[in-house]
Amino acid sequence: MWVQVLFVCGCTLFSWNLAENQGAFTQRHDDKGQCQYIFTVSSPEGSGSCPGVLMERDRLLSRLTLLEALVSRLVGDTNGQSNGERGLQEAYTQVTGERDQLQQDKERLTKQIQELQRRLSKTSLEVESLRLKPCQPHTGHRPNTGSVNSVSTNAYQEMRAEVTEVPASHLLPERNQTFNKGCGELVTVGEPISHKKAESITGKYGVWLQDPEPQGTLYSNKTVWRIDAVGKDIRQLFAYEDMNQFSRGFPMKVLMLPEPVESTGATVYRGSLYYQRRQSRTIIRYDLTSESLVNQQDLPNASFHGQHPYSWGGRTDIDLAVDEQGLWAIYSTHEAKGAIMISKLDPESLEVRQSWETSIRKNTVANAFMMCGRLYTVGSYTAPNTTINYMFDTATNVGKAIAIPFINKYRYNSMVDYNHALRKLFAWDNFNMVTYDIRLLERSGQTTS
Repeated sequence: MWVQVLFVCGCTLFSWNLAENQGAFTQRHDDKGQCQYIFTVSSPEGSGSCPGVLMERDRLLSRLTLLEALVSRLVGDTNGQSNGERGLQEAYTQVTGERDQLQQDKERLTKQIQELQRRLSKTSLEVESLRLKPCQPHTGHRPNTGSVNSVSTNAYQEMRAEVTEVPASHLLPERNQTFNKGCGELVTVGEPISHKKAESITGKYGVWLQDPEPQGTLYSNKTVWRIDAVGKDIRQLFAYEDMNQFSRGFPMKVLMLPEPVESTGATVYRGSLYYQRRQSRTIIRYDLTSESLVNQQDLPNASFHGQHPYSWGGRTDIDLAVDEQGLWAIYSTHEAKGAIMISKLDPESLEVRQSWETSIRKNTVANAFMMCGRLYTVGSYTAPNTTINYMFDTATNVGKAIAIPFINKYRYNSMVDYNHALRKLFAWDNFNMVTYDIRLLERSGQTTS
C-alpha cells in the first residue's frame, strides 16, 4: 500500500517538473517602443490556452483526493487488524480459563467418587455384619403405626424373604450359643492389621506364622517364623523371639533347611515345620529343635509344580494347614480334574488318614485355610473388597457358597493361614505381613478335637 502512495506522489512531482520545463520567456517592443518581457507556458494538451492549466490542476487535486482515501483505508486496515488480534487474544485467555476450571471440577468430582466408593464399601461390610447377627427378641412396647392394611403386600413379602435368609443357627436362644470360644462356623473377618513389610524383592510373597501348639522349651507360641518364598532355592527359615522383634526386623536365628521349599504352603505345628519339597509332591517334616529332617512322605496322586495352583499361581499346588483338629493338606489331583481335595494327615508319619473331594475348583479361588474341620476359600487375591466364598464341612461332607467380607488391603494376597490358639488369620499381602481377627459362632454340644 505504501508503494502505491510513493508511486502517486512521484507522478505528481513529475507533472509539475514537466510544466516547468515547457515555460519560456519572450522579449518584444510594444507600440510605444517600450520593451516588454512575457512568460508563457504551453498547455499539456498543446492548445496553448489557460483553461488547460486549470484542468491539470483539477486532475492533480483529484489524484491527491484519491491518495488521501488510499492512506485512510491503509490506516483503517491496520487498526482493524490490531483489534482482531486483541479479540483473538481475549478469546484464547477466556478458553484457557474455562479449561483450567473444568480440570479443577474434574479433580474435585474424582475425589468425591473415591470417597463415595470408600463409604459404599464400608457400608456393605456393615450391612453384611448386621445381616449375620442373630435376631434379638423385642421387649419394648409396640409403636402405634396405624392400620395393618397400610402395609403393602409387596413389603410383607420382602420382609418375609429377608427373614428366611437368616441361618437357623442364628435364631437359637442366647443360652445355646457363645462367641469366640471353642469351635464353630466362621461369622466375620476383621480388617487387616499390618505387622511387617518385607525389605527386598524376595519378600513379595512368602510364609509367616506362629506355632499354635509349641513343644519343648527352645521356642514358644510367641516365636514368629518367616520364609521369603521368591527364588529358585528357598532354604532360609527366620526365627524371631516375639512379634515385637519381628516387627523391628531382628531375627534371633536363621535355620538352613535340608531341602528347598516350594511356594507358600508351609505351616508350623507342634515344634515342626511342614512343607512341600520343590518340584515334587513330597511333604517334609522338619524338627525345629534338633534342626533336622525327621520324616518325608509323598502325598498320593497330588498335583505339583504349577499343575493345579490357586488362581494367583505361584506353584501353590499343595497347601498345608493346621486347625483345632490337626494337620491338613489342601491340593488337587488329575482324577479330581482340578477340584479341591482335602486330606487329614498324621503329624508324625505324614500318612493320609482320610480324604474328601469338594465341588469347587482350586484355580478359581485365591487361597484356602482350615478352621474347625471346615475348608474356607477366598474369592480373590487382588480385589480390595472380596469375600470368603465357599465352605466345606468335613464332618457332614457338605459344601456351600457363603459370602463373608474379606479385605485385601495391599491387593496381592498370596498366603492365608489360621492360628487356632490366637484365633487369628495370618496373611502375606504384597510384601506385607498382616493378621485378621475373626469371630466364630459356636452351638452347644459341638465338640473339638
